[in-house]
Amino acid sequence: QSESLVVCDVAEDLVEKLRKFRFRKETNNAAIIMKIDKDKQLVVLDEEHEGISPDELKDELPERQPRYPSAAGIWPCSWKLLQVYKYQHDDGRVSYPLCFIFSSPVGCKPEQQMMYAGSKNKLVQTAELTKVFEIRNTEDLTEEWLREKLGFFH
Repeated sequence: QSESLVVCDVAEDLVEKLRKFRFRKETNNAAIIMKIDKDKQLVVLDEEHEGISPDELKDELPERQPRYPSAAGIWPCSWKLLQVYKYQHDDGRVSYPLCFIFSSPVGCKPEQQMMYAGSKNKLVQTAELTKVFEIRNTEDLTEEWLREKLGFFH
């Protein structure tokens, strides 16, 4: 492992929000979008969405990073998405799996990609996530794609 690989911690308030998100009682789709605050080296909350489908969620994600990081030092290059998704099984059962979707769009700087990739595992461990998926192109984030991925977890 490289000396220069930065693994960001998860912000305390985000850890608490993720815990509550996991045990929410609502039965609609919901999503949390997270990103990295480069200056603080923390994974932080970006946006929350209620009643959002995977197809609607992808519209919330920019295709690629802006040329410059924002003044706040937030890198909008890669997005970490957590979605509770209402999943109808073939046998009629309904479940609400917690899906972690890691997106690192084409065009990110290698330094940014490494920081996000290094921090991904930390976030997965912290939030105790089991359904972890990765997409390179935000256009791939569709209901069909997510249903196909979840099909492996019967």
